Amino acid sequence: MRHRYLEVTFRKGRPLAAYPYLPRPAGAKVARTSDAGRGLRLDFDAQGTPIGVEITAPAMVTVAELNAVLGPLGVARVEPEEWAPLAA
Repeated sequence: MRHRYLEVTFRKGRPLAAYPYLPRPAGAKVARTSDAGRGLRLDFDAQGTPIGVEITAPAMVTVAELNAVLGPLGVARVEPEEWAPLAA
């Protein structure tokens, strides 16, 4: 997968969980998960490349907090329009 995309699970019209899928090689699977705090869990493949972020409490996480976690990993910033489904 070459492009990042956001998957959101809703319950009763509210976001219950979210998962930004990060660009990854075809067939990459989660080999390790790391807790990043504030309801964020980072998924890495076997080579240590970040491939996704589990957001367990989307109402409590801001795009700035997500970007603060992704930046040190060398992942491009999430733009506000990408975050819009969670901010609505």
